[in-house]
Amino acid sequence: MGRLENKVAIVTGAGSGIGRESALLFAREGARVAVAEVNDAAGRKVVEEIERAGGKALFVHADVSVARDAEAMVAAAEKTWGKLDVLFNNAGIFPAADGSVLETDETTWDLVMRVNLKGVFFGCKYAIPSMLRAGGGSIVNTASFVALVGAATPQIAYTASKGGVLAMTREIAIEFARRGIRANALCPGPVDTPLLKELFSDPARRARRMVHIPPGRLAQAKEIAQAALFLASDESSYVNGATFTVDGGITAAYVTPE
Repeated sequence: MGRLENKVAIVTGAGSGIGRESALLFAREGARVAVAEVNDAAGRKVVEEIERAGGKALFVHADVSVARDAEAMVAAAEKTWGKLDVLFNNAGIFPAADGSVLETDETTWDLVMRVNLKGVFFGCKYAIPSMLRAGGGSIVNTASFVALVGAATPQIAYTASKGGVLAMTREIAIEFARRGIRANALCPGPVDTPLLKELFSDPARRARRMVHIPPGRLAQAKEIAQAALFLASDESSYVNGATFTVDGGITAAYVTPE
């Protein structure tokens, strides 16, 4: 316990899935957590859970793809608690219309890029000045294992957006390394979240993907949250610009166990 003691953290997309588990875990580890979420009811519920457990939390309505919302979530955390130490850019989307480069329409492409890539850009843009005022901090950006491998079951906009997150994270990590800020990209494999449940509701699509997962199961959101906690904490003080893969071995596999 206490791995984030006296730290102030923002978690985006904190109303469900990895974001929710991370917000709850960060609070248990001593952080004061700004729960940033576009779904007000879900975000407020997470704040209530944290407070019932004796933690400190603040709800901030934020559409991460909107600059003023990203700026406001950072301002709210800093105004409430005086600083910002950790930013977990977790919010992301994966629309059903995102498929092959031949099929994906421009509207879907633009939407995914706005949330998954520009949302991370805005988070960093407004969080870094606050972290510099605090003397440093840790940025954790959610990318994905799909940014590291190709797939015959395509999701072109999502994959491209996550590749962009990897590149952006590396550049930010190097630019601010001597000013006390670390930035790392967290690359989960498939996670048992509401987002993936919708995709896997089709048995054929589920089977097509599950065969390539060495452990034979999806990750749990708590398992990804634990990795985010490590990157957010001082335990990872010399980890910077890393592609931190938590995928059960998918990107290491040639064939999987029978």
